[in-house]
Amino acid sequence: MIQQYDKYKQEDHAVWKILFERQVENLQDKASSMYIDCIKNMSSVLNAKQIPDFRKLDAFLLAKTGWSIEVVKGLIPVDDFFELLSNKRFPSSTWLRSRAQLDYLEEPDMFHDIFGHVPLLINEEYSDLMHQIGKLSKTRKYDKEFVRIMERFYWFTIEFGLIKEKGQRKIYGAGILSSFGESKSIYSTDVRVKPFSIYEVVNHDFTKSEMQQEYFEVDSIAQIRDDLSYFENMI
Repeated sequence: MIQQYDKYKQEDHAVWKILFERQVENLQDKASSMYIDCIKNMSSVLNAKQIPDFRKLDAFLLAKTGWSIEVVKGLIPVDDFFELLSNKRFPSSTWLRSRAQLDYLEEPDMFHDIFGHVPLLINEEYSDLMHQIGKLSKTRKYDKEFVRIMERFYWFTIEFGLIKEKGQRKIYGAGILSSFGESKSIYSTDVRVKPFSIYEVVNHDFTKSEMQQEYFEVDSIAQIRDDLSYFENMI
């Protein structure tokens, strides 16, 4: 599959512009400095002017950390997802939400995949973490319990993780970074934020179809990478 760029309509580009500009402004005091730096460094190929061209994104990513984009129709099986990560290929859909869906979307679209996930792939430490998650999951892809555990680990880190920077709560999880509503709700008294615990995370269920009510906060990306030894020892 490829991105059929010429099929995007003016309305699609307009929606992308609204989403991008609104969320970049919203995240200035919420996102991790790591993410802010990355999205600034990618401004030549990822910006508000128009929907990003995956060919240009690929060239940029490959030059920086060796990653590229794998176009998919939508959600794919977990083991296929981890297989792609093990080969430094990040899956992304090419469809974009409508104006009526600006604030929240149950199924990830291109804005989530590209705006939320892709910028951090040019950060070496984060890139290595993602690659290692994929490689570890691939080694036991026929073990459903192991894959389920890795899915939980990924969910509470890469998708919905929080990080402490200079004593402040910041966002690095793509599911929050790409969501206008959820990036605000994490500061609400209605949600619970816990210090990251590998043992609690791998035994914690989650729901994909609604905003999270419980999150885990790490001190650094290095902490997550160190905790991967928990899985390495299971192999």
